[in-house]
Amino acid sequence: MSRARRQSVSEQFDLFLPYLADLPLRDQREMMERPFFSLAKSKRVKPIDYTSPDGKLWVHVSANPDYGMATIWDADILIYCASQLADMARRGVNDVPRKLHIMPYDLLRAIGRPTTGRAYELLGQALDRLVSTTIKTNIRAENRREATFSWLDGWTQLVDEKTERSRGMTLELSNWFWEGVMMQGGVLSIDRAYFDITGGRERWLYRVARKHAGGAGEGGFAISMPVLFEKSGAEGQYRRFKFEMLKLAEKNALPGYALAVETAQRDGEPMLRMTRVDGKDGAEESLPKVVQAVKTAKEGEGGEDKTAPVSPGKRAAGKYSEAKHIAPEPAKPEPVADQAEVSKLLRLAVAGLSDKATRGFMTDETIEHLREKCPGWDLYALHADFERWVDADAARLPANWQKAFIGWVKRHHEKHKHELRG
Repeated sequence: MSRARRQSVSEQFDLFLPYLADLPLRDQREMMERPFFSLAKSKRVKPIDYTSPDGKLWVHVSANPDYGMATIWDADILIYCASQLADMARRGVNDVPRKLHIMPYDLLRAIGRPTTGRAYELLGQALDRLVSTTIKTNIRAENRREATFSWLDGWTQLVDEKTERSRGMTLELSNWFWEGVMMQGGVLSIDRAYFDITGGRERWLYRVARKHAGGAGEGGFAISMPVLFEKSGAEGQYRRFKFEMLKLAEKNALPGYALAVETAQRDGEPMLRMTRVDGKDGAEESLPKVVQAVKTAKEGEGGEDKTAPVSPGKRAAGKYSEAKHIAPEPAKPEPVADQAEVSKLLRLAVAGLSDKATRGFMTDETIEHLREKCPGWDLYALHADFERWVDADAARLPANWQKAFIGWVKRHHEKHKHELRG
């Protein structure tokens, strides 16, 4: 198998996907829980054979001995492709293609990789593994007994015929993968922090948690360790796998998910419970304490709080006036919070609620709006800059995080749009 075919293209060839660092990330649902990839960085040639506990589904993955099996890090390329396809479908693109034209630089940036010469070399090796790894499965085979495919049907290095410079790559996706992304409910959103996870088993565990616990509610999802071991397709003994899962549960660092170990009553083997904790499942949170301060200040405007203790000075004055039958001096009113101070507290309270709801991420509406109005920017990088700008001065805390960020980006765009790559 050749590493890549070199194909000459004219200078008019301009079908490459735009670079979208803020592209909402999507993963193919069926790939997230079945053992389709090697979890080790070392070369694996031993096949994966998996059968579901009910015996209905099976997966067989075999590797080309020259290239080795596609790894879970190679799957980042497929996540990028799935995200592009899902975005095209969302925008109503007709005839979403199976063949994608990409710039390697943009792909590497989008999946959090360096853009060094070594990174380009590793990208080529990953593409070779995605082409050479063979999968046989009855998942989504319908009337067929099995489906046989590779993740990529091929990839091509595009070269300018005049300058001999690279014009990018063409990736031809397998029909099984393309259909899985395009079918109803075929993809799930994932956290961009997934690309920062370094361990292969930890990456795989995040995908399992996202698939099963993402919509499981407050109780989350629990799975026995032996079943988890079979679903992983990991090499080595179960005892070693269980030890590593227990260490990951102790570390408890999956983006957006909490891990807890429980003991199964039937066989005594541990169970791993995964619970979503990133607050995106609609769970309500208690009001910030500043709201109570605002309430107290507002009550002060209407008169003295009858439940508040009377100061010793007031009690003495009252007793003296009663004994001498002298009219007491009018009691000095309790200091009432200045209206400006009350407004400030209210603003902080509202800002606190907004901060709880939207701080740290952009809504899909915000991303879509800024793509249209301020194209070309890495919105996630700008959002990080915006957070640092807000954190530098408490007075900058906005009551509406999304609107404030949109305005901030628009001002940045007007000032720096000449710096964008043409």
